[in-house]
Amino acid sequence: MSGEQIRLLVVEDVPQVASHVRSLLNAQSQIKMLDVVTSGDRAVPSVSEMKPDVVLVDALLQGRVSGQQVADQIRKAEAHVGVIMLTVPQNPVSEDPDRGIDAVLKMPFSGFDLTTMIRKVAESRAVESSRSGSLVVTLFSPKGGVGRTTLAYNIAVALGQNHRVCLIDGSLQFSDLRGLLRVPAVAPSIVNLPTDRIREQDLGDVTWRDPSGIDLLLAPPRVEMAEMVTTRDIEKVLSLLRQLYEFVIIDTRAALSEDVLVFLDSADLILQVLTYDSMAIRSLAMAGETFQAIGYPPSKIATILNRSDASGGFDKADVEGAIGSRIDYEVVSDGHLVLASNNEGIAFVTSSPESPIAQGVSRIADSLAAHLAERSPALTRR
Repeated sequence: MSGEQIRLLVVEDVPQVASHVRSLLNAQSQIKMLDVVTSGDRAVPSVSEMKPDVVLVDALLQGRVSGQQVADQIRKAEAHVGVIMLTVPQNPVSEDPDRGIDAVLKMPFSGFDLTTMIRKVAESRAVESSRSGSLVVTLFSPKGGVGRTTLAYNIAVALGQNHRVCLIDGSLQFSDLRGLLRVPAVAPSIVNLPTDRIREQDLGDVTWRDPSGIDLLLAPPRVEMAEMVTTRDIEKVLSLLRQLYEFVIIDTRAALSEDVLVFLDSADLILQVLTYDSMAIRSLAMAGETFQAIGYPPSKIATILNRSDASGGFDKADVEGAIGSRIDYEVVSDGHLVLASNNEGIAFVTSSPESPIAQGVSRIADSLAAHLAERSPALTRR
């Protein structure tokens, strides 16, 4: 959450307390107070509608729904949302994340106490969400024409045979997947999501079921519509998709623009793609320097050498030396099969599973599945 504005919802039926919280937050800009909900029975609907990062709940709420019940309900309905329980010394409350209480703030409190706790809870819930039973994988190449979109689709389809998978078209301007898969222009896209109030149930209305069985979240159908998608929208969508799918695979475009950086920042793993092409190698080396400056750890990045049997005078050691990292996966070329499958809008991992190129992609998918199993041993298989 570093650098992002934290969205706070307050559930408080005492006007003086709500006013005090608002006054303490007025002097800073990192935390945005969305609203004050004055009854417990309206808390969960308000959370679903406003999508806060953190909710501050009074433990002494009056009415049919108590503060503890509100915390319980929020945790069950919106597990990624952090909850701070507000109480007084005479009414001790213990932290219990399983019951929705991530932290306890006792009155009286200072502005420093309040903002510090909100930031701490927002950060911890973001980390917890990233450790959930899902893996977000972003495919990236700073040079076009290296086969990134074809690999993204086939990796997603290979994973989709045993897992719940959503493939995102991160080429927001030109919608590479829409062209590859010949999706109709009327198919919904990310731009159809409600602005800044994206809910889990909204995703079912905008994803497109591919014949392979995976779900697609498509880019807008027209170039100018890409400007309608904000980085906040992307962050919200990825947070929700983590809760619905075991794998979220993202195909990006050849740029390090603001939207692409959000896809890269949000990824658990970046698969950078290159070929034995001097421009592709040079571009990836430059991107690697940028990743290092951003602070991405080496464990966040893996490299796919596509068309690995077409060396063009280079060898693997030359490439690894140039980009400053090892090549983790190799996929051979098969121009005839790739062209035929792409023209038909199908995945070669299912149409020709025994082909060498499909075997190479399947090894990548198997590695990703093993990686997810290590993170979340108790996976739910489809």
